[in-house]
Amino acid sequence: MPTHNADIAAIFNEIADLLEIEQANPFRIRAYRNAARMLAELAREVRGMIERGEDLTELPGIGNDLAAKIHEIVTTGKCRALENLHAELPPAIGELLHVQGLGPKRVRTLWHDLDIQTPEQLARAAQDGRIRALPGFGAKTEENILQAIEAHLSKSHRVKLVTAAQYAEPLASWLRGACGVQRVDIAGSYRRSRETVGDIDILVTLNVGADGSDAMRHFVSYDEVAEVLAQGTTRASVILKSGLQVDLRIVSAAAHGAALCHLTGAKAHNIALRKIAQEKGWKLNEYGIFKGRQKVAGASELDVYRCLGLSWIPPELREDRGEIDAARTGLLPELVALRDLKGDLHAHTKASDGRDSLEAMACAAQALGLSYLAITDHSRRQAMAHGLDPQRLAEQCDTIDHLNDRLNGIVLLKGIEVDILVDGRLDLPDSSLRQLDLVVAAVHSRFDLPRTKQTERILRAMDNPYFTLLAHPTGRMIEERAPYDVDMLRVIRHAKQRGCFLELNAHPERLDLLDTHCRMAHDEGVLVAINSDAHSLDDFNNLKYGIGQARRGWLTASNVLNTRALPELKQLLAGIRA
Repeated sequence: MPTHNADIAAIFNEIADLLEIEQANPFRIRAYRNAARMLAELAREVRGMIERGEDLTELPGIGNDLAAKIHEIVTTGKCRALENLHAELPPAIGELLHVQGLGPKRVRTLWHDLDIQTPEQLARAAQDGRIRALPGFGAKTEENILQAIEAHLSKSHRVKLVTAAQYAEPLASWLRGACGVQRVDIAGSYRRSRETVGDIDILVTLNVGADGSDAMRHFVSYDEVAEVLAQGTTRASVILKSGLQVDLRIVSAAAHGAALCHLTGAKAHNIALRKIAQEKGWKLNEYGIFKGRQKVAGASELDVYRCLGLSWIPPELREDRGEIDAARTGLLPELVALRDLKGDLHAHTKASDGRDSLEAMACAAQALGLSYLAITDHSRRQAMAHGLDPQRLAEQCDTIDHLNDRLNGIVLLKGIEVDILVDGRLDLPDSSLRQLDLVVAAVHSRFDLPRTKQTERILRAMDNPYFTLLAHPTGRMIEERAPYDVDMLRVIRHAKQRGCFLELNAHPERLDLLDTHCRMAHDEGVLVAINSDAHSLDDFNNLKYGIGQARRGWLTASNVLNTRALPELKQLLAGIRA
């Protein structure tokens, strides 16, 4: 029975997919999409809200109809609206919309004209040359579809980090209630804060004298387990009803550190550790470090690394990208932490496509311990987002000034998320941008420009004297839209020359900058702002995912723009325009 927000979001997205193929009312489709996006990112579980009798219509974008459907899904595991659509359409046809380059209109044509209902049928039709004859397609489109469908069919099943959290954290809590359990750790790529997770690795450490049988029975009896793949005395693998695989390892406290190292590190990192042990004449495995038959370390990760002559390496760095040499020479950075952030420089209100008021967003940011928040609603180019023109922006600035007179403990900064046009101009005139504390600029169109043109477009935008920050610099949406082709090293070096900054967008569907680009910015001396891109009060929780990405990119607090107190931040912002 689907019970997590991600399960409900998946149902709403599937409904929206099928409605698109049916060419239903676009506002109805958008309502499902918005609800799915909100639920996927919501920190609170709606199941708990229902159990507590809370009103679901208080959630942004949830009216009575969607609230009733959420209640139906949580309490029955079914959704009649989706079942009705499945009865009207082929059951697998919605998956075609996830093939790059196929929209609902093309999917509908493929279905009606060639009876293509599945990705496999689409691949065969493209291989046979039957698609090019359809109106609006052609040989080049057919070739692109074939490449896209092959990539789609070969893609391994991975889920976004925020989705994995909805399944991993409750399961870990469940395991902590088992008899004999001392501690439970979620390891693997989840602990390393990878953007996507293929499966969940969980380590259970036992109290002295416990045999683990109770913990094993507890694990396989979890009510979300759909299939038990393997079950032994210390290891088990299951498939959850969501489709995620979970691998469990049970160890004694004496082996906890070695097992956690083994289950956390990427393959290349673990191989490098074993090589160090071998060079010393030792053996390293998931139970400890052994000198002959004598165990010399293993109870804690710190002991394992120290025994190998290394400083303890933060989980996010365990990829074999230079962290072992840095740990050997004492040059590991003290990575940025969530507590280091003093403010957030990218947030939206209901003036554009946000869901809450200026004051409500300010109070939510303050509740998380932030001392400043930049309001950066969209500019006029984003008509679907009700973007601000110069007059509306000026009015918002006046409102922020008056609100700051009343606020205590947090300051709102005046900003805008302005579109970078194809020729590199910004969407609003300098006379409007001049009145702002900062200008967050972003590419929202023509993602298909060639590398040179896309790069020059961004560099020209950065040359505007009021440009402050490049938002979500590659434009990617994880698992949905590839990054546009841009020379990021040129962009970073141009930011260094101009004295402006880059954003690490913490939205869990973006996590953009990539970790490798964060490292590049670090090496080039360009400050990065870790921003939530909040569109609602709950979205400030996204900042923790941005912190994880920043840590993977070796960023320290000194490398992050919004770890500065407000007076220092204002000096840096003013320095760009000097």
